[in-house]
Amino acid sequence: MITVMKSFSGLRAAFHIFTRDLHHHHCVGIIGAPFSKGQQRDGVQRGADLIRAAGLVQKLKGQGCVVKDYGNLTFEDIPNDEPVGRLKTPRAVGRANELLAGAVQKIKSDGNTCVMLGGDHSLAIGSISGHAASRHELSVLWVDAHADINTPLTTPTGNIHGQPLSYLIHELHSKIPIIPNFSWIKPCVAAKDIVYIGLRDVDPEEHYILKHLGIKTFSMTEVDRLGIAKVMEQTCDHMFSKVKKPIHLSFDIDALDPSVSPATGTPAAGGLTYREGIYITEHICQTGLLSAVDMVEVNPKQGKTEEEIKSTVNAAVDLLLGCFGRVREGSHEPDYQIPNP
Repeated sequence: MITVMKSFSGLRAAFHIFTRDLHHHHCVGIIGAPFSKGQQRDGVQRGADLIRAAGLVQKLKGQGCVVKDYGNLTFEDIPNDEPVGRLKTPRAVGRANELLAGAVQKIKSDGNTCVMLGGDHSLAIGSISGHAASRHELSVLWVDAHADINTPLTTPTGNIHGQPLSYLIHELHSKIPIIPNFSWIKPCVAAKDIVYIGLRDVDPEEHYILKHLGIKTFSMTEVDRLGIAKVMEQTCDHMFSKVKKPIHLSFDIDALDPSVSPATGTPAAGGLTYREGIYITEHICQTGLLSAVDMVEVNPKQGKTEEEIKSTVNAAVDLLLGCFGRVREGSHEPDYQIPNP
């Protein structure tokens, strides 16, 4: 009997060592960006606080992460923010992203993997800019129903949340006009270092840009044809074909099917399943190269019921947990009590 108890003790010790080794390297810095002016639907500025309220910090700590919450940025109101050409609220978007870029750079200099909680997807301008300032070259994995690569000249809506990548890509620099509060932005990503997953609502001009630049894309048609495991294998083969660069994962919650995440501003039917979304984050975690994450476009005002809001927020939390080592095949310590010998 004593021998059995000792073997139980040994198993328990081994379990603690295993879980400690699995998670100890995840130091997470969270920054909230309650910003909505990259698009027209109110409510998206509440996304960061809802994701926190669903227990993100406690759950990350529960799976062994060291977490520092840097709080929310405060964005100033900019009066008389008139359109520039087709662009709506450009001064507010430019200033907010400049502020965010500085915050992300600070989180990276503190040695953390940065988690930016949006807010709308225009915030990727600041998030990726700040990340690149601390890490030079990046690979960007953009998980989204939309390509968000319109330029100020091709945008059909003028909403900057449909354009963030165009400001960041070296090859599109000549297509960007002078815009107030955008002069600080420097292109920091090469087209060859970008991969899209989940596309299914892409403007004709964006199709042309993607083809012209040779950007690697996996539309939902490819996800269906290949399966998510093959998609992730090919994604990593592409990103790591020459040099392994830090990964910036920019995840728009509308990449998931509206049956999973309906509370978002521009839902598109036929999206990723919950399991496919989680698989993406797990796979990126396992590379050991994840360096920053955006989680954007959670908008409670677009949920018709409390259940729709809850489903969307919980999906966002679970995706982030997958980024930092949550293992679906039993990562929690058993509930049973080992009796004293």
